[in-house]
Amino acid sequence: MPAERRSARGRSAVGRFPSVTFGFGEDTEEEKEEPKENNVKKGNACKEWLRKVCPCCCPKHDDVIDTEVTLVDGLGKEDGGNGERPVPDDKEIDEVLLKVKSIDLLKSKSGANRTEHHTHLYQSDNLIIRRGQSFEMWITLSRPFNPSSDELHLDLKTGPLAVVAKGTHVIIPLVAKLEGDRWEAAVVKQEVKKIKLLVNSPTTAVIGRYQLTVETNNQNGSASSTHDPANDIYILFNPWCQGKYGHLMVNLYFWNESIGYQVAKWWLHTSAYTCYGLNVNSPDDQGVLEGNWSGDYSNGTSPTVWSGSVEILEEYHKKNGTPVKYGQCWVFAGVVTTVLRCLGIPTRTVTNFSSAHDTDVSLTTDVYLDENLEPIEYLNVDSIWNFHVWNDCWMARKDLPPGNGGWQAVDATPQETSQGTYCCGPASLAAVRYGQVYLKHDTGFVFAEVNSDKIYWQKNADGTFTQIYSEKKIVGISISTKAVGSNERSDITHLYKHPEGSNEERIAVETACSFGSKAKAYSSPTAQDVSLEVTLDGDGPKMGKDAELMIKLKNSSSQQRSVSLHSQVSVMYYTGVHKATVRTDTTDIEVLPNEEKILEWALEYKDYKDKLMDQAALMLTVSGRVKETQQILATQFSFRLRTPDLIIKPLGKAVVGKKMSVEISFTNPLPQVLKAVIFHVEGLGLMTARKINYGDIGSHASVSLTEQFIPTLSGTRKLLASLDCKQVRQVHGVSDITVEEKSNAPL
Repeated sequence: MPAERRSARGRSAVGRFPSVTFGFGEDTEEEKEEPKENNVKKGNACKEWLRKVCPCCCPKHDDVIDTEVTLVDGLGKEDGGNGERPVPDDKEIDEVLLKVKSIDLLKSKSGANRTEHHTHLYQSDNLIIRRGQSFEMWITLSRPFNPSSDELHLDLKTGPLAVVAKGTHVIIPLVAKLEGDRWEAAVVKQEVKKIKLLVNSPTTAVIGRYQLTVETNNQNGSASSTHDPANDIYILFNPWCQGKYGHLMVNLYFWNESIGYQVAKWWLHTSAYTCYGLNVNSPDDQGVLEGNWSGDYSNGTSPTVWSGSVEILEEYHKKNGTPVKYGQCWVFAGVVTTVLRCLGIPTRTVTNFSSAHDTDVSLTTDVYLDENLEPIEYLNVDSIWNFHVWNDCWMARKDLPPGNGGWQAVDATPQETSQGTYCCGPASLAAVRYGQVYLKHDTGFVFAEVNSDKIYWQKNADGTFTQIYSEKKIVGISISTKAVGSNERSDITHLYKHPEGSNEERIAVETACSFGSKAKAYSSPTAQDVSLEVTLDGDGPKMGKDAELMIKLKNSSSQQRSVSLHSQVSVMYYTGVHKATVRTDTTDIEVLPNEEKILEWALEYKDYKDKLMDQAALMLTVSGRVKETQQILATQFSFRLRTPDLIIKPLGKAVVGKKMSVEISFTNPLPQVLKAVIFHVEGLGLMTARKINYGDIGSHASVSLTEQFIPTLSGTRKLLASLDCKQVRQVHGVSDITVEEKSNAPL
């Protein structure tokens, strides 16, 4: 005789066994329909109707809320009568079935599950754990658990279509003893009707949000709890896991600095990250950010204003996945750092000063000059950005030869397409360092960014071009990331390339260029006795003042040299793209034997004040010819005008739950009024993002404003502020504020 099912809702069984369910979440219309029962007492019709409409408000007195049960043959069978089997009462069901009353995942932020998994600072009430590490949970049952006759297992599902073969549907059995790197659970404590489980997850577990149900079975029937969103478990990557990946101390350091990033709960819905599939830029797939380098941000937010990722991610979520306006390279990289670290992938933000953008896969940066050694702008599509920002993330590369795992470069800024999509990486830093540009993904593009030579080509009378000069040490300068435990710069150039000029570095360049589109055109320049260099003093020129540089000519020969120099200064985007020429000059210089001559070069404020773009970036191009030898000289030097910082001064002690104030001050560096100034302030654990419309600031005027907030997290917190207006951008300030716990603060 087939089993008989009794249910408050006539829903089908979920999972491996028919199920006992908790009434959490909203029911579909199909779920609300209940099979008719012929033996319902008329006196209880009202109660039965209420139980059908809202079983969570009108449960059976001694049953689990919204219960679904499967009984086996023989239960409740009686002799006599018409031979039909009577329905067993609730008490009889409780005596034979094992049903789940409640689940406690021990998800308190101060509990062992969160602290031992390094997830206690995540702003979520769900259990967040890391794969390859065990966690504990309590299950309250309808009666005492009997290991000899009762079976129990956990059922986890993630993704839209959970499949056991793909690891997205996991059935976790009970075992006597936990043995290793696999899904398993063991009873470690039993208290009357409660059992405590220790659950293992493998180091290869799928990353994502898992729906949890608990299923029971014995000789009398089976039952299953229903899905409760409050009991969803988030499983992240685990940089602390030594069993699979070895001891990665560097990963721990970076994580300890960033783990407190507050991100809206939505991010955890995303499945495991692949570097070339992360939706951060928007050109292809409605990603988080829309890039804009035009200088017009009237229908969005200027990229220079953002001081953190939280506000961006929350806006993206609030607008149902509409790309946030606007981002540039450092904004894209900041969002990637936040998202990947939250998922558990060790990630750092990397800045490359003087970063080449190779557009034709030549692995060189090509500059084309006319017969008079002046730039041919329409041909100069390669560029060298003042700086470019991307990410390094740590991962194994089983798709590459051994030795290419570890740090991988990924770039979310939409520059060039890779296999039809705007993305870049992951590119192994080891492959980049040795010029192995044939290894995937986009290794050649990253190599060109950090170690390409700049080749100058002059147009001939017949329209062809001849290579006339090359520069070898002008890109990939001071590749940097934030130092561990401080706000200092940590130089990681050595991870991307060998020391400039060394045999190893030259071999890497020649290896890379042999796979480029101009492999045959690349050649080493002949010996030359006059050198040209542009330098600046200190930190460089400041906004609102004259820009002063130095042009150095050095004659290494024993004879006098006559040099004809041509200079051109242009306003440019920080990406190296030319916008407008500000001034041109020509001069003739005599350089004595073995002499180094320094020419002072200056650009007055009045010449550039109305022409600058966001980053206040300028490029000085200097070219020339030595009369005696016909040697060609050429160099390009980019620089930016520095803006003052915002000064942030905490006022009084910082204590969790107590109001405090900070003073933000700024001095206008320009001899003109700043119009419609806006301040942005935010800080994790201190305050949510605020936008302050300040108004106008007079010429060379100093101003200050005071902001109040109530800290919510203890420890050292960063308060970030930025200033934005049409006349000056890229103004920021940061202050470390140590917040004390309320109980530890002096009265």
